[in-house]
Amino acid sequence: MELMSESIKDGTRIDAAFALAESADEGHVALSGNRNPHLSWSGAPSETRSYVITCIDIDCPSVADDVNQEDREIPLDLPRVNFTHWLLANIPADVTEIVEGAHSCAVTARGKSANSADVGVHGLNDYTMWFDEDPDMGGLWHGYDGPAPPWNDSIIHSYVFTVYAIDVDELEVAPGFDRDTLEATMHAHVLASASITGTYATNPRLG
Repeated sequence: MELMSESIKDGTRIDAAFALAESADEGHVALSGNRNPHLSWSGAPSETRSYVITCIDIDCPSVADDVNQEDREIPLDLPRVNFTHWLLANIPADVTEIVEGAHSCAVTARGKSANSADVGVHGLNDYTMWFDEDPDMGGLWHGYDGPAPPWNDSIIHSYVFTVYAIDVDELEVAPGFDRDTLEATMHAHVLASASITGTYATNPRLG
């Protein structure tokens, strides 16, 4: 399989149009375009009956103590964990492209509806957890929401977009499923996959 994008070039920086936050002169960051990128794929096995798309930040700090704190940076040697930015399941087999902006075209305070997917079924992303105690932003965040790495991180984050070819028409997941549920449900049904990786940072020192 091959995954392609007109929005993101593999191994290069993601444009702020596809991020949830970007660097700002005041307050360190500001909300950004938050558009989902264009994705298209080809070369799936003939047995493919549906697709799944995920986007995972593989460089999320494992401990939040230093996140977005003045006069310090998150250490280079801090272990990193995954942060989910997009889960989309049960994409029909005759769909091989996601149009830019079709699943997200702005920041939606408190998150998008689980039933708002243009195609397929939305899962939860990890902004649900991140904004949990924020009275203005807290809620259930579904579908795509783009990069917003800590503005004081010492590394550039990598965002892995993956498409999976699935051997059933529909996985048994309800709108609003989480990553653990998706991974457990699709484990025995993945025929093939393909990925591209984009990078992003909001720390001005990292460019």
